[in-house]
Amino acid sequence: MSTPDIRVEKGHAEPEEVAAITAILLARAAARPSAPALAHRGRPRAGWRRLEREGGFRAPHSWR
Repeated sequence: MSTPDIRVEKGHAEPEEVAAITAILLARAAARPSAPALAHRGRPRAGWRRLEREGGFRAPHSWR
């Protein structure tokens, strides 16, 4: 292995510190689900509205 897999950009990391970071990254990679879950469905419609499709005047006290 001629090139390292992890490189320290700034400062000096001891071999133990690099090993700890590597272990954390490998544990996180192993904990990921194999297929992405569809947890976020989003909004059923757009969060904005087109002004030309609005009904006209709105009362100043209305929240909608």
